[in-house]
Amino acid sequence: MDGGQDYCRELETYLCRKNDGHLIRIVGPAFEQVCGWAERGIPLKLAMRGIDRYFERYYSKGPRRRPVRIEFCEADVLDVFDEWRRAVGVGASASGSGIRDPGSDASDPAGPRSSLPAHLERVIARLTAHRAGSDRSLDAVLDDLVRELDAARAKSKGVRGDARDALIDRLQQLDGSLVEALRRQLDDRALQRLSEEADEELKPFRARMPADAYRQSHQACVDRLLRERAGLPTISYE
Repeated sequence: MDGGQDYCRELETYLCRKNDGHLIRIVGPAFEQVCGWAERGIPLKLAMRGIDRYFERYYSKGPRRRPVRIEFCEADVLDVFDEWRRAVGVGASASGSGIRDPGSDASDPAGPRSSLPAHLERVIARLTAHRAGSDRSLDAVLDDLVRELDAARAKSKGVRGDARDALIDRLQQLDGSLVEALRRQLDDRALQRLSEEADEELKPFRARMPADAYRQSHQACVDRLLRERAGLPTISYE
């Protein structure tokens, strides 16, 4: 069984679980569609997260009336993949050589999905929600972040030019401090597992990436996994 078929069967099994055991085969045009995700290098885990996102929206509309087909999930799968590749520095052309350096200024049609004030609003909301949870280990760090971000949000609508660039740079610094705080909470074995998971996510693209670009993308991928593990947002603004 080739990689595309394995990929489809894994998602078929996952979708069956999400559909409470109702099996809908991935065949015909749906099979070609999902094989296209594999060819683009969309990691299986991200495809599953896209399916989750569709189900979350579906459940929010009330009781389900029929099983979800994989075709319905494509927009969410592609959105999750797009967010991932922007976060870790994999270029827009996932099936070609379009690998960009994470720090590159090259234009990317994905672009930011929201305004700077809206981004700050969401980040503050997620940090505050985490602060209200049972894990108190990051209380001091999160309190400092929320205070500074709240002040930044108050002036973000009118900020322009160099001042705006300085604010975006500061958000990147704050993001780095949050990631470092998360890193200090893990032992070497846990960090090694995250590194291996990052290797697996980047595997489809590694052969096309220069060594320096891969190292930067790998680090960005580990940072993303650290935030994801803790349920915390990305503070930096692209």
